[in-house]
Amino acid sequence: MGTKESDGVDPRVLRTRRDVVDAATELFVTEGWSVVTHAEVARRAGYSKATVYAHWPTRLDLMRASIGKICDEADHPEPTGDLRADLVRGLVDFAEDLAGGHLDRVLGGLLERSGSDPVVDELRRRLYEAGTRSLEGVLRSHLPEVDVEPSLALLVGGVLTRGAFQGRPATEEFVADLVDRVLASTGRGEEG
Repeated sequence: MGTKESDGVDPRVLRTRRDVVDAATELFVTEGWSVVTHAEVARRAGYSKATVYAHWPTRLDLMRASIGKICDEADHPEPTGDLRADLVRGLVDFAEDLAGGHLDRVLGGLLERSGSDPVVDELRRRLYEAGTRSLEGVLRSHLPEVDVEPSLALLVGGVLTRGAFQGRPATEEFVADLVDRVLASTGRGEEG
């Protein structure tokens, strides 16, 4: 049984779309936004520029497809039910993604262009929501609604500041201390 997207679509078209999105995403995460051009994506994917333009008429269309792929393939640790441990594991995973260099390039490209186009702002929101969905779910299952958004912002912001802005590793010890401080501010410090 085919997916909705692939029902009735020529397999060659599906292969072309996959190859081009893979090439655009690889360029985006390894080299940054500025390298993702129709010409470079076509060259890397092995197709003509005309083919790339036919499916993705604008550069933002290529970026939307890349962000979609990144969000769809986001892998987060499975929650265990232990609030503190789940937050630490999720944030360490996020810190490792930042330290790997690809996530900061993606975020940097989006932040640099934020406010320039509603599509860019939508992509930024989508990336944030996909990246924090698991952590938000953990918080929602343990904290009162009023504490969820501020706690999420403090946790994600702390790791982002440490890794992307301070250029220092967000070690497991750092993350555990951050989690303990945020949980203490919600009255959930020692109970987890």
